[in-house]
Amino acid sequence: MLLFGSTKSSGFSMKPQESMKLTFAIVCGIFIGFFIGILFSSILYSQFDFLSRTLPITFGLSSQKVNDTDIVCKRLMDAHERSLSAPNGNSMRKISLYNNKSKIFVESNPHGAETLPPGIVVRETDLYPRRLWGKPSEDLPFKPKYLVAFTVGIRQKYIVNDMVSKFSEKFSVILFHYDGITTEWDQFEWSRHAIHVSTKKQTKWWFAKRFLHPDIVAPYEYIFIWDEDLGLEHFDAEKYLELVRKHSLEISQPGLKPNNALVWNMTKRRTDVEVHTNAEERPGLCRDPQLPPCAGFVEIMAPVFSRKAWRCVWHMIQNDLVHGWGLDLSLQRCAEPAHEKIGVVDAQWIEHKNVPSLGSQGESSEGKSPWQVVRDRCFYEMRKFQIRMDKAEKDYRQNVELRN
Repeated sequence: MLLFGSTKSSGFSMKPQESMKLTFAIVCGIFIGFFIGILFSSILYSQFDFLSRTLPITFGLSSQKVNDTDIVCKRLMDAHERSLSAPNGNSMRKISLYNNKSKIFVESNPHGAETLPPGIVVRETDLYPRRLWGKPSEDLPFKPKYLVAFTVGIRQKYIVNDMVSKFSEKFSVILFHYDGITTEWDQFEWSRHAIHVSTKKQTKWWFAKRFLHPDIVAPYEYIFIWDEDLGLEHFDAEKYLELVRKHSLEISQPGLKPNNALVWNMTKRRTDVEVHTNAEERPGLCRDPQLPPCAGFVEIMAPVFSRKAWRCVWHMIQNDLVHGWGLDLSLQRCAEPAHEKIGVVDAQWIEHKNVPSLGSQGESSEGKSPWQVVRDRCFYEMRKFQIRMDKAEKDYRQNVELRN
């Protein structure tokens, strides 16, 4: 046979019996290969048939309705489940069920995260910087308990440096830069460890609304949101918080040294008490001695919020009203009873230097100076905020009456 060549020319001799055994083995191999080929081709055909019914829809998604996408996904999922139901597919099936979000729905999860297993949900975050190396559990040997946020421009950097020196390592420091200048602050050692957020020509409350969400600052017991032009020669932050706790204040501020910039009697420092929660104002300013500005009131210059109070205040800050004027008159809505839980700490007092800052960030309009157009916006926002608050309260009361 040509297949084996000539036994004489090859020098190979084979007995007839051995030749028959070899021939039989080859024929059996051919038949076995034939049947394997038929079986393999049938499997390929079934897979091809499945793909031929789904691929035209899949590749035509751009011109199909959303329902078509659902059909394709259902077919793929059904086929995948059938394949996993075969023997030895138990472990893969468990993985499929774990990764299939349609199998999980937890109503108590945060809105939008109902399809996640509760054990993987992280509801809150923080402002603690993390390392790029090592174990995450070793990133933070010490976690600050409090947060102080300053809205700053480079022209006040030495005032701010003096202010920061009054806050210990128990405080995280965040600087909101309204002039876009950040690197020049690195001359201060503390600045290299601070959080810097920079957006030009924005205010303290614009930054606070966007970067101090309650779920971000939740690790901090108290949040200081302060201006950049305060003198803290007579102020100690930790002693201040000791008095805040002692008098159970949810919203507070240090007493203000009397000067020409003082607007409200409520925020004026007293020398005969540690803390005060009420004051007498000019006739006609207070319709009720337990309401702002005679009680339940601090200014937006240097407020300090408990974690609980800040969650309420943050939701009250309007997204488009960036100066915060009028907000201080409504802080009493976030502490109960406000005439006891909101107060001024006289034993730790500060001075408002009244250094012009944001006014220079405005743009002249209709013959008015940058400072004047910014001030006009402040008054406009105060009126707008009060109108919104009055309307919201009126609508709420009307809805309650309708339900009853």
